[in-house]
Amino acid sequence: MTSREASMRAIVSTVALLAILAVPTAAQNIQKKTPAKEDTWRATMQAALAAEKSGKYDEAEKLLKAALDRAESPSNDQRLVRALHSLGGIYEKEGKLSEAEPLYVREMEIWERSLGLSNLIVARGDAKLAAFFAAEKKYDDAENTYQRALAVAARAAGPNNQTEVPILNGLAEVYRAVGRYEDAERVYQRSISISQASLGPDDPQVVECLNDLASLFAAEGKYAEAEPLYLEALAKVEKRMGPDTPYATPILNNLADLYYSQKEYVKAEPCLVRSLAITEKARGPEDPDVAQVANSLGLVYDAEGKRDLAEPLYQRALKIWEKSSGPNHPNVAAVLNNLAALYYAEGKYADAEPLYKRSLAIVEHSPGPNSPETAQCLDNYAALLRKTNREAEAEKMESRAKEIRSKAAESDTTK
Repeated sequence: MTSREASMRAIVSTVALLAILAVPTAAQNIQKKTPAKEDTWRATMQAALAAEKSGKYDEAEKLLKAALDRAESPSNDQRLVRALHSLGGIYEKEGKLSEAEPLYVREMEIWERSLGLSNLIVARGDAKLAAFFAAEKKYDDAENTYQRALAVAARAAGPNNQTEVPILNGLAEVYRAVGRYEDAERVYQRSISISQASLGPDDPQVVECLNDLASLFAAEGKYAEAEPLYLEALAKVEKRMGPDTPYATPILNNLADLYYSQKEYVKAEPCLVRSLAITEKARGPEDPDVAQVANSLGLVYDAEGKRDLAEPLYQRALKIWEKSSGPNHPNVAAVLNNLAALYYAEGKYADAEPLYKRSLAIVEHSPGPNSPETAQCLDNYAALLRKTNREAEAEKMESRAKEIRSKAAESDTTK
């Protein structure tokens, strides 16, 4: 669906990497703490985490910088890795990825020095760092770091061990992002083989790998190869967990996407109806995931000409996203555009125009004035302007949209 791109799943999670820090084997190689300074450092960290929890990121940042300074003098690796990771997490939440990166890199250097390059903790940490690089679109760095993580995991637990599976999946996502589909397919197949051998054919890890490989095929337009994999994954998860398990929803959503892209709306509709019911029950009626499925189902109904069913779903998605993500989030822009297009198709131009205008203002800010989303909004708004006899305004918008696409095409040819 238009507003449901599969993200690179992997910006580093503060909670996930902090879990690494609790592992006893790591502490064996890290310096002892000085009680008095430790008390001050711990109090600073606790205050920083409290500020972060309250959304006071500026305050948390200052406190974590102070905690990092205290960990530096005298140097204490255990405190350093905690402060480095927490400060990196704050920068990440603030969108300061370039400032977070060197902190995460240094954190892994400490772990590698403390634990060596034959330790699964290091392998998992390298995989999370690789995921961060991928989120930054630094795909060469991501690939190299994933490969290093695989080598560490193999040394620690032998070749083709279960720890390699999430690392392989991340590497496959990198290959997919840069268009190396054959490499991505090969890596996914290896991941599936390891999972099936070590966990059994119906394990959730196997299901996830099948779903990922199917998504790769779908991205390549290999719909005939993608569908049976989605159906196999769905059958396995239903067999193991029942038909109403939340683990079925990603597969149902992807299967609906597959059908939607082929204009098989009759097949897409029941997948999303079922996904919506499961998501509402599992997460509650106001969850952002409910908004995502509602918006997608609205698109299907819209494409089928069932606008009376599509409109309340768009409105519901809009209300949830405005509340959960704020009024200027890109998801809000997407559903505003969908709702405006519905009104436009019904000839309700006065209702459509303020929605197009608001959607355009959002996407010009994020993802930006020269983004494909901005170009699409300009074209949509221009079509409405022509319908309402405002040709000069329409021409300006169409010209700007054309210029954005032209510059993007020139950029692609120079890469």
